[in-house]
Amino acid sequence: MKIDIITKNENVEAQNAIISQIRDLINFKNLEPGDKLPSERMLSEKFGVSRSNIREAIQKLEFFGLLKSIPQSGTFVANIGVVALNGMIDDILRLEDPDFKDLVETRILLELRSVGLAATRRTENDLIQIKSALDAYEEKVLKGEDAVQEDLLFHLSIAKASGNSTLNTLMLIITPGIITNFEKYHVCDTSNAKNRIKEHKSVFDAIVDQNSGLAKEMLKIHFKELYSYCYSVD
Repeated sequence: MKIDIITKNENVEAQNAIISQIRDLINFKNLEPGDKLPSERMLSEKFGVSRSNIREAIQKLEFFGLLKSIPQSGTFVANIGVVALNGMIDDILRLEDPDFKDLVETRILLELRSVGLAATRRTENDLIQIKSALDAYEEKVLKGEDAVQEDLLFHLSIAKASGNSTLNTLMLIITPGIITNFEKYHVCDTSNAKNRIKEHKSVFDAIVDQNSGLAKEMLKIHFKELYSYCYSVD
């Protein structure tokens, strides 16, 4: 485990060093929004790192919308302005992996918004997908099996039903970290299984009835145990 942590930290440090060098290059060359960066090969030679390291750093900056890669054309500075770009890169370099509490708080904020929208906007096909995820969760829980993934798929299907692609994307981004922490801390075991199934069904029923306020209230009740558990973890 220690080796894995050290390797991960070293990778992050190396990636951040490349990101800093890309920022310095943009500033030194006075690159404006829309200007093209040197090729991966040229950056690799200039910075003395592998092309795969360069690619990972560029992909991270793309993820935050600071660069844009166009197939067969190259990588370009995003249209946000150099001052904003520098400030955002500084923030990116200070980012740390979110802890369990951060993930829980973010999940609750996102889901309270998405469940309200889902109740308003859901389609018949959305209801079919949510019900399918609910049934899969219930089946596993009643068998006494781990149902963390089925639980999150239920919630992701609600996020999808919100009709807001940004909310859906943010949920997808934080889901792997949630799964890892749930398994690490053994959250949502089978000791209170029947009650959690009932809570899931209450949320689903409110979405079916297109009752946005009730859907949010049922979700708050559902999250009460998770929130309490999160803040009992040292």
